[in-house]
Amino acid sequence: MSIDPITLAVLAGRLEQIADEMDATLFRSAFNPIIAEAHDASHGIYHATTGETMVQGKSGLPIFVGVMAVAARAVIDKAARDGDLVEGDVYVFNDAHIGGTHLSDMRLVRPYFHDGAVFCHLASVGHWHDVGGAVPGNYNPRATEVFQEAFVLPPVKLVRAGVLQTDIVDIVMRNTRLPQSAKGDLAAQMNALDLGVKRMDALLAEYGADTVRAALDALGDRAEALARAEIAALPDGRWEAEDFLDNDGIDDVPLPIRVALEISGDRLSLDFTGTAGPAKGPVNISKGTAIACVYVAIKHVFPALPANAGVMRPIDVVVPEPSLLAAQFPAPTGGYTETILRMIDVIFSAAAQAAPERVVANAYGTINALSIAGTRGDGRRWVMFSFYGGGHGGSPESDGLNHGNAPISTATIPPVEILEAAYPIAFRQWALRPDSAGAGAHRGGLGAVYEIELLEESAEAFLFGERGRFAPKGVAGGGDAALNAFAYQQGNAMETPALASKALGIRLARGERVRLETPGGGGWGDPARRDPSDVARDVALGYQSAAEADAAYGTAWRATAVEGGR
Repeated sequence: MSIDPITLAVLAGRLEQIADEMDATLFRSAFNPIIAEAHDASHGIYHATTGETMVQGKSGLPIFVGVMAVAARAVIDKAARDGDLVEGDVYVFNDAHIGGTHLSDMRLVRPYFHDGAVFCHLASVGHWHDVGGAVPGNYNPRATEVFQEAFVLPPVKLVRAGVLQTDIVDIVMRNTRLPQSAKGDLAAQMNALDLGVKRMDALLAEYGADTVRAALDALGDRAEALARAEIAALPDGRWEAEDFLDNDGIDDVPLPIRVALEISGDRLSLDFTGTAGPAKGPVNISKGTAIACVYVAIKHVFPALPANAGVMRPIDVVVPEPSLLAAQFPAPTGGYTETILRMIDVIFSAAAQAAPERVVANAYGTINALSIAGTRGDGRRWVMFSFYGGGHGGSPESDGLNHGNAPISTATIPPVEILEAAYPIAFRQWALRPDSAGAGAHRGGLGAVYEIELLEESAEAFLFGERGRFAPKGVAGGGDAALNAFAYQQGNAMETPALASKALGIRLARGERVRLETPGGGGWGDPARRDPSDVARDVALGYQSAAEADAAYGTAWRATAVEGGR
């Protein structure tokens, strides 16, 4: 059936609101700060038979747009094999090779029934604080298989015909160091799905199933048409780019990620042939995650495109198999964030050759997954896991954002007050990092400096990062940013990891500190085109030293500083 534009616009807003309300429900009721404060979670509505993304909440992580479609598809396939799907069923799993990303992300998929048939799927995903494994927080930089990263749960029914399966809950809770946090997060995700069902019931009662189904189909077609128009506006051609991961945490050897971007009319191809083969360590990603990552990058290049699977119809993605980007079970995938960030970087670098006016330079390129864990004086376990910000790339319009979150995410960096209140640590420094941005007509954003002191008797620290050896790149003639740097105190000395960006089992005593200096973003455009008064301002604000400014931009800014009285 056809649908008029006004009704389509109204229904598009209503459907997005359902996903947004599910997001808000989880954020307000989750126990762990990774979800409650950082918003490392997402909700959406997925196609009844294909699992394709139809609507996603605006507050959730962009990478989950495509990845949760993979998760929905996995549930659809399991239900078809088992032949026992009924109304009121809810599936739960974290298997990254089946559902994408990594084992910390717990997925719940609820088939939504109307008139006795599946109308769509509602899904929730959230990053749990701890899911077992060898390392608290699950970012094990030395893992060589998933079993060393976390407890692996394939798709199973958490709820059967509306009845909670308490044995499944018991198994999951037995495999986490923080069962109270995990149980609260699980209940919050289930509540979010319950709300989604109520809102879908109301929507279908008001408009009818046929009209809502027609709207969902029309939204996919509209997304495809918009994507084709955006691609057609770019020149035809082929452009290539490459970048590297520092290492895989096991072998200290760089891992290349390569892409060839080709445009022909209203179709676009991204070919990752030439990328490194499967890694021993946990920087592998599943093919579904790789394709979802492409969507995130495309959304940055074409920001007007909606969160809908129709966007990908005119885009061909070639992922070599086997490779770093197509992991096979039980290859470790815990550090997937680092690999997809590098994928985005190479896509940006290739796209900048075709249309520099549409592309930002590389962002800081690592979430720096740092966890510190130990036991309190009263015997309670604690695990502080967080990710940390850095500079975003300069853009055609402005300097890059200082101290932002990664471009795979709309999550926020947990506030210092929350972290210090929840864990026996103190931040002795949380500041912008001078001289960390790439030079350019529009410079990159600044990275940050974090120095954390342990207040308990003892603890262990673990780091899973990147960009310790290959700096974030500038585009359109812009300069590279500073490298990532990590150090930890042992007695009176500060030491650095042998693998630059990855470290395991650092033993800390009370009063000892870890120090993380994150990269800035790459610069956009020729540094010679930067306004000298902007350079003088950066020096006056302490963003850049005078010596670094001279090296990057020459000395013309000094006359501007004198004239301005600075």
